[in-house]
Amino acid sequence: MTTTTAAAVVESAGAGFSLTEVELADPRPDEVLVRMVAAGVCHTDLGVAAGGLPFPLPGVLGHEGAGVVEAVGSAVSRVKPGDHVLLSFTSCGRCANCRDGHPAYCEAWLPLNLLGGARADGSATVTRGGEAIGGHFFGQSSFARHALVDERSLVKVPADVPLELMAPLGCGVQTGAGAVWNVLKPRPGATLVVTGAGAVGLSAVMAARLTPATRIIAVDRVPARLELARELGATHTIDTTSDDLAETVAEITSGHGADGVVETTGNIQMASAAIGSLAARGTAVLVGAPAFGSTVPVDVNFMLPGRQVVGLTLGDSETEALIPVLVELVASGRMPVDRLVKHYKFEEIQRAVGDVVAGEAIKPVLKF
Repeated sequence: MTTTTAAAVVESAGAGFSLTEVELADPRPDEVLVRMVAAGVCHTDLGVAAGGLPFPLPGVLGHEGAGVVEAVGSAVSRVKPGDHVLLSFTSCGRCANCRDGHPAYCEAWLPLNLLGGARADGSATVTRGGEAIGGHFFGQSSFARHALVDERSLVKVPADVPLELMAPLGCGVQTGAGAVWNVLKPRPGATLVVTGAGAVGLSAVMAARLTPATRIIAVDRVPARLELARELGATHTIDTTSDDLAETVAEITSGHGADGVVETTGNIQMASAAIGSLAARGTAVLVGAPAFGSTVPVDVNFMLPGRQVVGLTLGDSETEALIPVLVELVASGRMPVDRLVKHYKFEEIQRAVGDVVAGEAIKPVLKF
C-alpha cells in the first residue's frame, strides 16, 4: 500500500518549489519509510532546481533530512520503527571504494544520488497521479513530509538530540568537517585557509578549531560572515573585496604559505588564488562545484614542491562513523552549528530559498 504525502515539487528548471501531494512506493527489503521532522536546504538542491544538473523534473529534492522511522523493509537491520535518524547520501556497498570505507566515491554514486531520479533498477520511488516523477535524491528526497530512504542513507541517532538542529550534518557540516579531518589532517602548528564562510566553510572552521592547527584563516566578501567565522574559531580573516588572498596569506605566515586550503565557493578565480596560497607540500581541497567543464589553470612548476589539489565529495566520509561523532560534538556545544541555522516552516520553503540566494540565511532548515 503506497503512502500519500505532501512534497515540495520542482515542476521544471527554474520554476521553484510548490507543495503538492505525491505517492511513495512501499519499502523494498532494503528501504525505510521515514516521517520527516526537519530538512536542511543546500546549494546542491538549488543548483538542481535551477536546471544545473540533469536530474529528471518534475521531481522531489532534499538531502539533509532528519526524522523518525515509521516502517522498515524486511532486510533492514540498522533501524526499527520509532528510531530517530539522520539522512545522508547513499551508495552501493559493494564496489571497491565502498568496501574500503570511502562510500562517497562509490562507483555508482552519480546515478544513485544526483542524476538518476530513481532506484538503481530504474523503478520510481515517487509518483504523482500514477506517473513517475524524479525521486531517490541522495537516496532520500527529503523535501516531503515522508521519505522512502535507502538503508545506506540513514544513521540512527539518540532520541533526545534535536533533529531540527542536526539535519545539516548529513551534507553541509559533514562536508566541511570531513575536508579538514579526513583529507587535510592538520599537524601541530599548521595554517589552514577556508575560502567561503557559508555553511560548509564555517563547518570547516569549526572542525579546524578542534585540531592542532594554530592559524585558521577565513576568507569571504561579507563582513558579518567573517565576524561569525572569528567567533567560531578563525584566528584571521581576509576580505577579498579589498585584500589579495595569496599576498595576505603570505603576510600572515611570514612567506610560508598555507599548509591546507578548503575551497568552498566554487568560483574558479577563488580556487586559483587559493591554490596559489599553498606552502610547499600543501594541499588544496576543492569542495565548491563550478559548472561542469570549468577548468582551473595550475602552473606545473608550482606543483613540483609537493603541492596537491584534491577534489572532495561529502567529506570523504563513512557516514556511520562520522555522523555520530558530529552529533556528539554538536550536542555538547563543541561545534555550535546552531549559529548557522535559521528555521522555516516546510510551507515556507520558497522563502528559505530566497533568503539563501540573498545571503540572509547561512543554513536554512525546514521544520515539518
